[in-house]
Amino acid sequence: MLEIRNLHKRFGDTVALDGVTLTVEPGQMFGFVGANGAGKTTTMRIAMGLLESDAGEVTLDGGKIGFDQRVRIGYMPEERGLYPKMKIGEQITYFGELHGMTPAVARRATDEWLTRLGLSERAGDFVQDLSLGNQQRVQLAVSLVHEPKVLILDEPFSGLDPIAVDTMAAVLVERARAGVPVIFSSHQLDLVERLCDSVGIISAGQMVAAGTVKELRQKGNRKLRVVLEGADPSWADRLPGEVVNVADGEWVIDSTDDDQKLLAAAMNAGRVVRFGFDEPSLVDVFREAVA
Repeated sequence: MLEIRNLHKRFGDTVALDGVTLTVEPGQMFGFVGANGAGKTTTMRIAMGLLESDAGEVTLDGGKIGFDQRVRIGYMPEERGLYPKMKIGEQITYFGELHGMTPAVARRATDEWLTRLGLSERAGDFVQDLSLGNQQRVQLAVSLVHEPKVLILDEPFSGLDPIAVDTMAAVLVERARAGVPVIFSSHQLDLVERLCDSVGIISAGQMVAAGTVKELRQKGNRKLRVVLEGADPSWADRLPGEVVNVADGEWVIDSTDDDQKLLAAAMNAGRVVRFGFDEPSLVDVFREAVA
C-alpha cells in the first residue's frame, strides 16, 4: 500500500503542495487529476525520492521509502527517460538490471514484454527511430520489466492513438488485478472514469476531492432532465434555477427546488415522457471541484 500524508512543498514563493494526502490500496487503480501546475508531478517525484518534501511523508507498506523500497517501484516520468541512441531490447534489459535483476532474468523479462507490447520486431531499433506511441510502449516495458510492487505513471496516455491507449490500459488493469497499487495522472478524464477505482482531484497544491468514481459522481451537482409532449415551451420560464431547452420537448433543469414541485409543474404543462436526474460525469465533478 502506498500512502502519501500531508505533503508540503514550496519552490521559492510558489506553494506547490499544501497538505496533499492520498492512499493507493493493493490492487487499486488511482487516477490523479488536475490542471497543469496543480501539483501532480511534484507529488509523484517526491514519492519516488526525486524531490524532497518540506513536510509530510511517503510510506510503502507502512515503512518509509528508501533504496530497497524504491527499486520495487515501476515509474514512468512525464518527461520520458529513455536513451535515444540505445537499442530497445538492450535498453529494457539494462533497466531491469538496474533494478537488481540478473542479466539472464532481465533478458527473459524483456522478451516477454516486447512480445506483449507488440515490439518484438523492433527490438534492434533505436528509440529515436520509433514513433511517440512506440516510445511510450518501451517506457512502459521499462517500468514493468522488474515486476514492480507499485506503479507510478505520470501522463502515460499522453499522445497515444486509441489502439495504443487500449494496449496500455489493458496492461495497467492486469497489473492492478494482480494486486499492484497503480497510480497514474491524466488529463483524459473519460479514460480515468473508465479505468480507475478511485480518483483524487488536486488544485493549486491541495486535494479538493477524493473518493471512488461513484462517490464523486453522487456528490456532484445532478441535473434534472424532463421530456414532455404537448407542452408550451414557456412552461419552464417560471421554474427556479437554470433551465435550458436542449431540444424540442426536452429541458435540463439545474434547481435546488423540491423535485416533486418540479414534477407537478411538468405534469401540468404536458404529458411527461421522461423525468429523471442525470448523474454528473467526472468532467462535471472536476469542473465543480476546481472552480
